[in-house]
Amino acid sequence: MLIVKKFGGSSVANKDRLFNVAGIIAESYQQGNGVVVVVSAQGDTTDDLIAKAAEINESPSKREMDVLLSTGEQISTALLAMALEKLGYPVVSLTGWQAGFYTDSNHGNSRIKKITAERVEKELDKKNIVIVAGFQGLNKYDDITTLGRGGSDTSAVALAVVLHADVCQIYTDVDGVYTADPRIVKDAKKLDEITFDEMLELASLGANVLHNRSVEMAKKYNVNLEVLSSLEKKPGTMVKEVTSVEKMLIKGVARDNDVTRLSIIGVPDVPGIAFKIFSVLASKKVDVDIILQSIGREGTKDISFTVKRDNKQTAVSVLNDALATIGGKELVCDDNVSKVSIVGSGMQSNPGVAAKMFEALYEANINIQMISTSEIKISVLIERDLADRAVNVLHNKFLGE
Repeated sequence: MLIVKKFGGSSVANKDRLFNVAGIIAESYQQGNGVVVVVSAQGDTTDDLIAKAAEINESPSKREMDVLLSTGEQISTALLAMALEKLGYPVVSLTGWQAGFYTDSNHGNSRIKKITAERVEKELDKKNIVIVAGFQGLNKYDDITTLGRGGSDTSAVALAVVLHADVCQIYTDVDGVYTADPRIVKDAKKLDEITFDEMLELASLGANVLHNRSVEMAKKYNVNLEVLSSLEKKPGTMVKEVTSVEKMLIKGVARDNDVTRLSIIGVPDVPGIAFKIFSVLASKKVDVDIILQSIGREGTKDISFTVKRDNKQTAVSVLNDALATIGGKELVCDDNVSKVSIVGSGMQSNPGVAAKMFEALYEANINIQMISTSEIKISVLIERDLADRAVNVLHNKFLGE
């Protein structure tokens, strides 16, 4: 059996955690499995490296940031390999490019173009445990690239795909996927299984368990994916195409504070304005989420939408430059917002879910600013200070005893 295991930063944060992870890997290897391990940078290493960069240059190039940030994962791979060596196991550590990861050139948020995994396969043939640095690769110019925050999950799933692994296990500091963040909702329940689509929505909506791109890839190639704890030996949550609890109305409630609302006031109420706005954002690779357009009055209308906070400066800059062309009067920014969502494939066949959600928020005196819906999720934009309360009242409404 070939297993890909991925360990997050908190799982390898210090000496004791590293040896704990080494023990988990060793146990799997002793059972006769081929084991490939993908690791993230230790603890707060990435944040520390970003802070170090800021001490030197407040606006470094993205290329040099990739060179710097990729070192965090290399430290983890070497230290974990050393721990396994000390325990007496055959092991080799590889950087992302040694493992054959080739990406596009979008520094800081690259996408994997291909993986030539011959080196990994050769090491497995030698019966070595293979430790791979996640989050990184090379572009066509042989420059180091990184896959964006959470990219090690994507590295692990991608390796599972090309190696035809039997399972990809994502180890975290929680023991699976919960109906809400247990740090926010005390009675959140662990799910035994969840569909790819539901997990993808939760990952995209702020549930910090799996990177959404890793879930997309796992769904596309039908990878057996399991989320489990590196600290407790117990079953985790299986992420799969179909689950036996499909009839469960709502699977989870998520909160995302990483959003900014932008409003362009007084744009002409004529065809093509939305295209002009969103095409200039797309040209700078700024993803837009919830969109609200007001009813036109006196020949103008307002268009509001949300972007990730990381993209705020880029979006503001490009829109201010284009404001005269678009014809808008002003651009208004609001950071004091949060997106709260409910997710579940069961809502497709259950009318009245939205009404029940809005009733719960009304009873808690929480005002809704914007709404977005799909077949398996409803998201609302609310005041940030009310987000945790909103998550709790919605969890109680749909998932309470």
